[in-house]
Amino acid sequence: MNEAIPKTIRERRKLLGVDQKSLARISGISVHALSDLETGKGNPTLTTVEKVLDALGMTLIPILRNPEVPDA
Repeated sequence: MNEAIPKTIRERRKLLGVDQKSLARISGISVHALSDLETGKGNPTLTTVEKVLDALGMTLIPILRNPEVPDA
């Protein structure tokens, strides 16, 4: 997983003053899953990431690239 996602989630949670247990409950995921997400462990589903981001008031904007087309 890209390091930016776990770091952003962790920093936003702390900025809002929310602990992991509360964010996990609000997101509808386990504390263990949230901890793994924040540390970049495991392989969370896109749905799990979106649930956490939604609870934090954030959205995920995927950028899809065609490997056969060079970046401009």
